[in-house]
Amino acid sequence: MVIRKRIWEIIEVAKPGDTASKVFDFFILALIFLNVVAVILESVEALERRFHLAFEVFELFSVAVFSLEYVARIWSCVSLPQYAKPLTGRLRFIFKPLSIIDLVAVLPFYLSFVSVDLRVIRMLRLLRIFRVAKLTRYSSVMRLFGRVFKDKKEELALTFMLMLGLIILVSSLMYFAEHEAQPDKFPDIPSAMWWSVVTLTTVGYGDIYPVTTLGKVLAGLSAILGVGMFALPTGILGASFVEEIQKQKAGRKCCPHCGGEL
Repeated sequence: MVIRKRIWEIIEVAKPGDTASKVFDFFILALIFLNVVAVILESVEALERRFHLAFEVFELFSVAVFSLEYVARIWSCVSLPQYAKPLTGRLRFIFKPLSIIDLVAVLPFYLSFVSVDLRVIRMLRLLRIFRVAKLTRYSSVMRLFGRVFKDKKEELALTFMLMLGLIILVSSLMYFAEHEAQPDKFPDIPSAMWWSVVTLTTVGYGDIYPVTTLGKVLAGLSAILGVGMFALPTGILGASFVEEIQKQKAGRKCCPHCGGEL
């Protein structure tokens, strides 16, 4: 029990004065950073051919470390009161967001043994870039992001639904306005959705544009609506960030995991 608790303390975010935990945190952070660099460099064909063996050895080492860390977390989590029950406690721990991130960090490696399609294997190897998500555990800024999204999930979900509805509406109207004039550019409503997204986000690639008077009017209105619609989530998140920062400045102690006041 004592060993299990100590292992949990080491692999969790270091507390002041815990040298072993600090060293472990630094090692994991460095390994995450090097993994991201390795994935980027491995995409360069010349480097991949020249250092293929080195990349493979480093990948095996990284997977071994991350796998051991994942297993150690599942094994030692029962030292916490909320996960005290060996079976149900571990199951609840496994489905925590951070635990899922830990699993995703190693899953592509093991899945590559199942698939024989080279395209699938390449895609799985590229998914290693998501190991950077493990930084969430060690970064207070990333945890702040998580709390903000959790606090405003209903508002953000509503905004997303409004944006989706607007995209469908604009796509449908533009299809009926432009289909006859440009059947190759607006052959159907799903194809018109690409134009809607580009216009509503004010990106405006210029590859597809209206030529009819009605289409141009709709395009202008869509651009104006897009500015307001896509500003909504920015405002929601910005206000929530200000609230969280004010909480911290006010000296309120908050749980680093759930954001609740202590």
